[in-house]
Amino acid sequence: MPELPDVTVYVERIAALTGGATLLGVRLRSPFLLRSVDPPISAVKDRRVAGIRRLGKRIVMGLEGDLFLVLHLMIAGRLHWKEQGAAIAAKQNLAAFDFSTGSLVLTEQSTKRRASLYVVAGAEALKEHDRGGLEPLSCSYAEFKARLTSENRTLKRALTAPHLFSGIGNAYSDEILHAAGLSPVTLTSRLSPTEIRKLHRATQQTLEHWTEILRAESADDFPKKVTAFRPGMAVHGRFRQPCPVCATLVQRIRYAENEVNYCPRCQTDGKMLADRSLSRLLGSDWPRTVEAWEEEHPGLAKA
Repeated sequence: MPELPDVTVYVERIAALTGGATLLGVRLRSPFLLRSVDPPISAVKDRRVAGIRRLGKRIVMGLEGDLFLVLHLMIAGRLHWKEQGAAIAAKQNLAAFDFSTGSLVLTEQSTKRRASLYVVAGAEALKEHDRGGLEPLSCSYAEFKARLTSENRTLKRALTAPHLFSGIGNAYSDEILHAAGLSPVTLTSRLSPTEIRKLHRATQQTLEHWTEILRAESADDFPKKVTAFRPGMAVHGRFRQPCPVCATLVQRIRYAENEVNYCPRCQTDGKMLADRSLSRLLGSDWPRTVEAWEEEHPGLAKA
């Protein structure tokens, strides 16, 4: 799912390409994309663009007359800038936003149509789409600490809870926790002030770092490789690949449709976190430490 760095760069490029433009209309290929009925989608026709911004992981297109288009890409939604009136007959195309400067085409590769679009009238109605998460790049340490400790959750769950922090998802939470040297399953109530400071710093530095990388990649072009799996990442999507800090093989915990990636030496004091499905299967044979795991998998440990 596109997260804060990805959505930020999308917003910046859309804003640059539609500044002073008019939205001529929206072509919907998938009826399941539009989740609102009032105002109708026809209400946005021929409205001048008033501004583009990020709201959590959502993209908000502001239009004259206090109208807004709220787009959530979910897991597989991606955006592409095309010539005005570009065809959207292909199966993966869900919609086209036709501006006077070009067409913004929404695609979704997954067969599960999860991306959503809302037409919203007025700033008060727009607030209903705001999950209330703290903006991680602009918050102070005190604000970060207060929000982090407002609920007793694991760090992974806390960072990815949209009502706690805005725009952080599965990928960048893995990278943040690795940078902070903290276990994803540590409870927020057990963190020391020093650890919270490390996490605050790691959160801002990680998100700033990747936002700058994505900006540099797209430069004056439109983002083309929006993905949660990047070669330069330390742990996310790098199961059984060496940690860039200590060379220990990255481990993972799978749950639902997500997974947690971590380095057992850098983050969990050498302890192997139990994957529920595997630990249930292996029982007492589940390795408790990274040393025990490496003894059982000598070929992988040397990889």
